[in-house]
Amino acid sequence: MRSKSSTIRTHRAVTTGAALLAGALALTACSGGDGKSKDGGGDGGASASGSTVTLPKLNGASLEVAAVWTGTEQKNFKQVLAEFEKRTGAKVTFVPAQDPIINFLGSKIAGGQPPDVALLPQPGAIRQAVDKKWAKPLGPEAVKELQKNYSQGWQDIGKVDGKSYGVYYKAANKSLIWYNAKAFGNAGAKEPKTWQELLTAAQAVYDSGVTPFSVGGADGWTLTDWFENVYLSQAGPEKYDQLAQHKIKWTDPSVKQALTTLAQVWGKKDYVAGGADGALQTEFPASVTQTFTGGDQPKAAMVYEGDFAQVNIGDTKAKVGTDAKVFPFPAVGSAAPVVSGGDAAVVLKDSKAAQALATWLASPDAATIQAKLGGYLSPNKNVADSAYPNEVQRRIAKALIASGDDFRFDMSDQAPQAFGGTPGKGEWKDLQDFLKNPKDVAGAQAKLEKDAAAAYGNGG
Repeated sequence: MRSKSSTIRTHRAVTTGAALLAGALALTACSGGDGKSKDGGGDGGASASGSTVTLPKLNGASLEVAAVWTGTEQKNFKQVLAEFEKRTGAKVTFVPAQDPIINFLGSKIAGGQPPDVALLPQPGAIRQAVDKKWAKPLGPEAVKELQKNYSQGWQDIGKVDGKSYGVYYKAANKSLIWYNAKAFGNAGAKEPKTWQELLTAAQAVYDSGVTPFSVGGADGWTLTDWFENVYLSQAGPEKYDQLAQHKIKWTDPSVKQALTTLAQVWGKKDYVAGGADGALQTEFPASVTQTFTGGDQPKAAMVYEGDFAQVNIGDTKAKVGTDAKVFPFPAVGSAAPVVSGGDAAVVLKDSKAAQALATWLASPDAATIQAKLGGYLSPNKNVADSAYPNEVQRRIAKALIASGDDFRFDMSDQAPQAFGGTPGKGEWKDLQDFLKNPKDVAGAQAKLEKDAAAAYGNGG
């Protein structure tokens, strides 16, 4: 479903957000409203009925928007662009980008043909685009829309040196574990709230004859996501921020503790489907589908990953909410983690039309269109719960919004690409090696620190 870049921090404790996440997933989602924000007004152009955002007339203007999205995700986003065309009279062309998008944009810019707007998947990529003088600051209308519709935390991760550059149009809730309800039922396992309870549930599943966990280890980003959830909960948000910026070394005792904790799952015999070798040959989509196929004998009972796993569950006969259920990543320390990812719209060619598109993507009107189509999560707090097409998605969206500023953005997405976002290198490769040999905590730490120091250009 998602390359590291195609799918998702502040300085406060995560306790509130984690509690709200747990509560929101445990409760039946309440829905209400018509999917539109009630604040705002304006004539919004040609199709302004019920509009919450004012857009200019742009007849004759042409725009290009680049993103790495493919398949259904691209098709659904094009519907959002079509509504922008209808309201403004502008013509918008979607440009499919290759991964990593920063390299793709570099070649476009070198050829004198940058897209007007690009969807960038990491805060690090936004900073790179600013440092290279590609990105243009958001105009006053887009900033006003951001302030109206986004928590401070989501506004801040789109800023560079205090100036707004990114509109986080799409988010990912990456603190979820999906499970096979039949396998849990047969084992008498219960949804865990703590790491110890997770190990207890895993043992019950194992005793019933089913392997507890499926891990998509062929994609290194799934392993960084595992690490981030354990580390955020166990070490806490301040240490998380320090490690994300390489202000502390990967040889720090807090990293040792997190890797040792991970080894309780990754290193336990027959706890991971296919063992380490099998997991390292399993790509993310297969790690999900093998958890929800095979009747009473799936290859595993649980798979960790974000809300976007629903797309892959959809490739099986399992129904989300009945056969495939979900619980928040359990608390390893004092609070459960809330880790997010996301994609931000950044203006590369400063024009009235490009700024209007950024304003549009910051509005609840735009996000509501894609929310209704499924497989999408918005950090826009004025998108009604009822816009989401099923109960599980409504709960996940509600939980993300309820966490307010009490979340942390995916750590590897904040790192230089050479360390946090390159297949076969850096953190991805080092954690794959650790999955193969979870006893060698010190060796993993040394490799992680060596690669981080090279990529960040500092010694920690």
